[in-house]
Amino acid sequence: MPSMLLAICIWWALRVARSRTRPCRKDPDNTGTIPQLGNSPFAIDLYKFIQKYTWREQRWLLLGAALSLPVLYATLELPKNIINFAINSGHFPITLLDFSLGQKQLLFVLCGAFLVMIVTHGGVKFAINLYKGQVAEAFLRRLRLLAHREWKKSAQPDGNAQLTPVLIQEIEPLGGFAGDIIVTPLFQGGTFLTILLFMFAQDPVLGASAIALLPIQLMIIPRLQKKINELNRDRVKHVRNLGASLGETASDNDRRHLANVHNSFKLLQAIRVNIYRRKFLMKGLSNFLNHLSPFFCYTIGGYLVIEGNLSFGALVAVLAAYKDFSSPLKELFRYYQSMEDVKVWYDEMRKFLRASESNQQLANTVLGNERATPPSNIPADGTFGLTAVNLH
Repeated sequence: MPSMLLAICIWWALRVARSRTRPCRKDPDNTGTIPQLGNSPFAIDLYKFIQKYTWREQRWLLLGAALSLPVLYATLELPKNIINFAINSGHFPITLLDFSLGQKQLLFVLCGAFLVMIVTHGGVKFAINLYKGQVAEAFLRRLRLLAHREWKKSAQPDGNAQLTPVLIQEIEPLGGFAGDIIVTPLFQGGTFLTILLFMFAQDPVLGASAIALLPIQLMIIPRLQKKINELNRDRVKHVRNLGASLGETASDNDRRHLANVHNSFKLLQAIRVNIYRRKFLMKGLSNFLNHLSPFFCYTIGGYLVIEGNLSFGALVAVLAAYKDFSSPLKELFRYYQSMEDVKVWYDEMRKFLRASESNQQLANTVLGNERATPPSNIPADGTFGLTAVNLH
């Protein structure tokens, strides 16, 4: 299982590297590649766009995530030492930094150090989350301003109904992802690797049993997420079309108009139900596999303690670490889902702005032709008898 996990991680890394080196990503609708928007800020891909406006703030988030990992390892190591050296040891007094300590004194010292590490780790997490929220909101405000400015350059008078969901609903996930784009993989991934390193340090077999079912999750969950992404794209399109339908001027007795609106409501409901079904299936499968893994820890760890190959304190510490082991893994899966979702939102927003720009260019071309060609019922001299007509 560790070998399978390593192979899957390498395969994922190669896929990510290959996708990042492509000049442009494929259009999700299979209509070709997504063209650039000229000199628009949205001409670059999502990662470069976020990096362009938040790279200074991302450095502080990276620093905070890096500082939290040694503190996390200390919070895992100290409980084992408390059990093995302060509670379950009969060799007292002991010398620690030229101080002779009895059993009670050592217990209080180790517990005090454990409390300090817990408070420090909690403070660092609080600072990271708070600053991450500030980065996300600042980026979201800038993103809305840029999107509104681009739309104003080329928008049509009847496009307000479509602009509203773009600026309010569709852009919202992009702001949150801007705060998570770098710090979440490093912080949660570093937390996951730190806990895994601690488990392997206690016993390699026990550490391998903790990740026995992880490759299954990594193979199944991306497939379910791919289908969810397709449903999200459909939902974005139908929400935008619904906004356009609601913005049309139609009387209450217009049955065709009302039927189209009601059908849009039913279609959106069906799409959301399908999304919920697959999301909860993915979540339930992940939770089941996470709760099944402690079975291996109790079985293999208990056997090693009985055989004398593992200390009781190490087993308790591993079980306590495994309690926190699933949390960063869930956050990483959630990050993957959010990453796929925001790609959809970003591509749909770019296509919306591109469509507005294309419509404006077409309108300018038609208007220019109309100005250049006088109507056929107007005399060549531009007059109706005694009345002059200014064609411009």
